[in-house]
Amino acid sequence: MVQLSRRVIQMGESKTLAMTRMSRELQSQGHDVINLSIGQPDFNTPDYIKEAAKEAVDRNFTFYPPVPGYEDLREAISNKFKRDNNLSYSPQQIVVSNGAKQSIANAVLCLVDPGDEVLLPAPYWVSYPEIVKLAGGKPVVIPTSVDNDYKVTPEQIEAAMTPNTKLFIFSSPCNPSGTVYTRDELESMAKVIARHENIHIISDEIYEYINFCRKHESIGQFGFIHDKVITVNGVSKGFAMTGWRLGYLGASLPIARACEKLQGQMTSGACTISQKAALKAVSVSPEMSDDLKKMVKTFRERRDLMLQRLGDIPCIKTNTPQGAFYIFADIRELIGRHNGDMTINSSEDFCSYLLKHFYVALVSGAAFGMPECVRISYATSTGLLTEGMNRIHQAIMKLS
Repeated sequence: MVQLSRRVIQMGESKTLAMTRMSRELQSQGHDVINLSIGQPDFNTPDYIKEAAKEAVDRNFTFYPPVPGYEDLREAISNKFKRDNNLSYSPQQIVVSNGAKQSIANAVLCLVDPGDEVLLPAPYWVSYPEIVKLAGGKPVVIPTSVDNDYKVTPEQIEAAMTPNTKLFIFSSPCNPSGTVYTRDELESMAKVIARHENIHIISDEIYEYINFCRKHESIGQFGFIHDKVITVNGVSKGFAMTGWRLGYLGASLPIARACEKLQGQMTSGACTISQKAALKAVSVSPEMSDDLKKMVKTFRERRDLMLQRLGDIPCIKTNTPQGAFYIFADIRELIGRHNGDMTINSSEDFCSYLLKHFYVALVSGAAFGMPECVRISYATSTGLLTEGMNRIHQAIMKLS
C-alpha cells in the first residue's frame, strides 16, 4: 500500500483543471461540450514571437540557462516594468520561472513559515490557498460581494491583520471576477499594509494587458511600499502564450535571491526557447502591438455579449468586469431550486447539473472562495458563447 504524504493528501485539486479534464472526457465520449471553464486566450501566439523561438532553436539555445533567466531577458523585463508600470527592478531583482504560478509559489515558500497567516480577498485565484497551505501557512479569507464589484477595502484588510499576518495576495485584473483596482484604491490599500513592518504583498498582474477601462496600475509603484511588494507577471495571457510556461517576478534583492535559491533546487531555469520568445514579447510596447489590440477588442465585445445575455436570465447577478476574460456570476437565488429529482444546493451542484444535462462547463465559485458564485470564461468564439448561453438559459428555465 502506498502511503502518500499528508501534504499531498490534504491538497485540493485545481477545480479549473478538473472541469477542463471532465469536459475533455465527455468530448471523447462524443458529447458536444461547450467549455466555458478554461482560462486561456483562444488566440495563437503572434508570429513575430514564434519566429524568435525558431531563431533560438537554430542558434542552439538548447543548453541549461541561468537559474533566474537569461540576462538579456531579465534586462528586458526590467525595462518593461519601468515602461509599463513605473516600477524600478534591476535585472538582479528579477527571477524568470516556469509560469507565473511558479513565481507565486516561489515567493510564498520563501516568505511563509508554518503558522503564518496570509490574507486572501475572495474571490481569489484557485491556487493561492493551496500554495499557502503547502508552505504551512494559514489562508485568511476576506469576503467581498458582487454589490461592491468584488473589491476589498482598506478597512477590511486592517481588520483581518493579526501579529501572525505575513502576506497579502491579490490579483488585478482579478481572476475570477475581472475586477480592476484604481490607482487611488491601490494607494489606500498600500498605506494600510505599509504600517505593518513584517507584511509583504504579492501582486499578481498576469492579466495586466487585458484591461478594458484604463491604464493598468501596479501597487508597487508607490515608493513607500515598493520594497514590500513582489510583482508577478508573465506572457501567458497578454501574448497568448499559455503553453510556453514563462512567468517572472520582481522583488527586493533578498527575496529575489531567495526565490533563485529555491528554484535552483526545484526546477532550475525555465525553458530556453520560451525565454527567447518571451524576450521578443516583452520588448514590444503594448501600444505598438496590433495583436494585443485585436485580442482586447475581441474580449471586450465578448464580455458585452455575455453581460447582455446574462442580464436576460433571472436569478443571476453580475458586476461589469473591467479586465481579464471572465464573468463571476452570483447565483444564490438558484439555491434550493430543483429539476425533478435534482436539487441545486450549491454552485457545485449547478455546475454539475449544467455539465451532465446540458454539456456546458463552468467552474464553481467555491474554488475561488465564494460558493454562491460561478465563473464563466468567455475565452472562446462568439458562436460557442451564444450557444452556451442558450443552454444555460434553458437549464435555468427548467428549474422550479
